[in-house]
Parts: sequence; C-alpha cells; structure tokens
Amino acid sequence: MLNKRFTVVDADSHIVEPPELWSKYLDPEYRVLGKHALWREEGRHGSYLKVNGKVFRDRSNSNIPRHAIWRPGMSWDHVGGLDPHQRHPINPGASDPAARLKDMDAMGVDQALLYPTWFAEGFHLVEDPDVAYALARAYNDWIASFCAVAPTRLFAAAMLPLQNMDYTVEELRRIARIRCFRAAFIRPMFLEGHYFTHPFYEPLWAELESLGVPAAVHSASGLWNPEWTSHGQFFEKVKDRFNRRSIIMDAGGGPAAGGGGDQGFTFVATPPLGHPIAPIISHWLDNHMFVAATLIGFAVMERYPKMKVVVSHGKASWMEEVLEKMEASTKTIPLLNYYPVSTEPEEMWKHGNVMLGFDAEERLIQKLPHDFAEKVIWGSRYPHQDTTSANDAIEKMAQAHVDEPLLARMFGGNAIAQLGLPQAA
Repeated sequence: MLNKRFTVVDADSHIVEPPELWSKYLDPEYRVLGKHALWREEGRHGSYLKVNGKVFRDRSNSNIPRHAIWRPGMSWDHVGGLDPHQRHPINPGASDPAARLKDMDAMGVDQALLYPTWFAEGFHLVEDPDVAYALARAYNDWIASFCAVAPTRLFAAAMLPLQNMDYTVEELRRIARIRCFRAAFIRPMFLEGHYFTHPFYEPLWAELESLGVPAAVHSASGLWNPEWTSHGQFFEKVKDRFNRRSIIMDAGGGPAAGGGGDQGFTFVATPPLGHPIAPIISHWLDNHMFVAATLIGFAVMERYPKMKVVVSHGKASWMEEVLEKMEASTKTIPLLNYYPVSTEPEEMWKHGNVMLGFDAEERLIQKLPHDFAEKVIWGSRYPHQDTTSANDAIEKMAQAHVDEPLLARMFGGNAIAQLGLPQAA
C-alpha cells in the first residue's frame, strides 16, 4: 500500500444500474414504458440493450463482462488473460455500495464521483420526453440512496432529461438540493439531430452556472447502439470494411501472380479484428468535439465564465494540440459563427473553469506535469476492464519524478475544488 499524505478523488468511477432501479425507483405508472424505452438484460448466453423497444445485442463475450470485470489487484494482463470459455462474475462493487467502499480502500481512493453505465449508453436516445424524465428521476433517486451509505465519500453526477429543456431545468433544480450530487452528466453526442452548439441548450448552460452545478461531460462509445450520434458506430463500420480482403504477396516482395486479382494482386478474405476499435478512438474524439466546438468555438466558456466543467474519460494531453490548431484557425479563417469567438482559444482555456480527466499512462503528462497540473483530474474508470488503481497511478507518476505537491493537486486537490467536495476523513 502506497503511503500517501493527501486526499485522492476518483473523478471517473462507474456504477452498473441494477434491475431494482426500474422495479423500485421508477414511478409505478412508468415501469412498463420505462423498461420499454431503456433496459439492459444480462443473460447467461448473451446480453442486450433495449432502446425504444428495439433490442441491440452485445456482441462481446458474455462470459467476460467488460463493464464490471475489474477488481483490486488485477492488472490489464490479468484481465486479458481471463479464460473466455469460463463464466466470470460481475464485481459486486459495481452496484453495491458496501463492496464499493472496500474496493476504494484497496485502491487508495478516498472519494469518488460516480457515473452511469447503461444510462450513459442509451438514455439520451430515449424518444419519449415524459418517459425520459421519469427514468432520470428514478436513476437520481437510486444513486442518491447508493451514495447515502457513505455521504462523505460517495458522490454522483445526476442524469438530466435533455429531451425536454423544461424537464431538464426542473430536475437540475431538484438535484441541486440533494447533497450527493456534485455535477450533472452530459454525454457529448448529437441529440435529436443537433449538437450542443444549438441554441436549444442555452437554458442548460445558464442554469448550471446559476446553481453552481458543474457539467460532468463523459463520452460513451455507443458501441452496440444503432446510433450515428457519436464516433463509435462509424469506427466499427470502418474496421469491418478494412478486414474484408487482404493482399497476398509473393516471396520476392511483389504481388503474387495469377489468382484473378486486380493488376496481378491476389485478394483473399481475412477474419475481422478480434476486438472493437471504437472504445480506443471514439472517447477522445467525442471529447475533442465538445471542448473545441461547444466550449471554445461556440464560446460557452466565454459567455458563461462561472460555469464549471469536468471532461472525463479520453485522456487530457490532446488538449495542447487542439489549442494549437484552434489558434491558427482563428487567425487565418474568418469565423462566421452565430456566437463569434472574441477571446483567443488559449486565453479562454487558461482562464475557463474546465478540467480534463487524465490517467497516469499519458507520457506527455509524465514528462511535463507542470503544464497540465492546473487543468487535470484523475479517474480510475472502475470497474471497467481498463481500470487502474490510485496506488498504481500515483506510483507511476512518482517514478516519473513528479513531486508530492503536484501529485496532491492532480489526484485530489483539483477535483475537490472543482466539484466542491467536503473534507475527506
């Protein structure tokens, strides 16, 4: 166990929604409609996500639940070496607060901000705004009861029914009065054909700023969903097309002769990649889009300067390159936006109340910690398959010669200030 002398906040931690959320916390009049609009079925021989009454089957191995397979003590090699033919149980800490607290202790985590799993994937695709409102209330009531087990350690990002802005503002005002909610969840995606640069969302930004509730932006790949709303589905289509044919070359390095190929090449069918690529690429691209288009390009950061934002999952070191490109564009390309940017992107970013989630594997942050220390918060991704513990992450950063005051800020201090967390025990 690492001997640390500062509070560690896990700002990217997940729960897995249990069936009782629908059976107990959803208003009785909406229980049938709610399960029709959004439901996750975990079967022994397969799983699916139901959205608006249509079933979308999870194509991953049901023996290894990627969303809740990690436990303290497991490395990525351990996860990758699991027997795919043996049934592996879900980590109880994904849905049980007592088990969660034990795992947090083992990981070196003092406080955590909790995000959804299946609600992140499918909730914003729900078409009926009344049902979406009922589902949001049910989720928020359930996660509030979860956090009540340890009110100084467990906190949550609330669901908002963005399908209807009146409902959104009502629910935002309700959760702002509940102690455990320290942010409001936003998935960076297209909703009903428009993005967060649409004027429809002006009341959202204004209310978040007025109430002092941070926007908790967290992407989801939408891997098994029927959506074009984020990058996930596009990347899977590209991957499938890449793997249809490959070229056979002769021993001398040239194309094999004959075989009916194009211009002397021979094409043969090859099996597809054994894994999806959307979870690798789509998260940081979705975060790019939200930060560059909404916060900077649409000038939300400039027009609502007191609004706080945390952008989790998808790393943080990409921001330097985005700012560099945006600086060049604002100087050389006339910006004909409805809300023109009057502040240079780098200045807006420097003074804006926005934090990016990082992980200790980011080499640029290891080498240049001072460049990122003011703008990053750490997250484990617990209990997803690529989780890292706080102990391992801090040790890796310490090995990169990051001193303790910076570690304290990056692993806890920034998140405490941004989310308004109470002093940890």
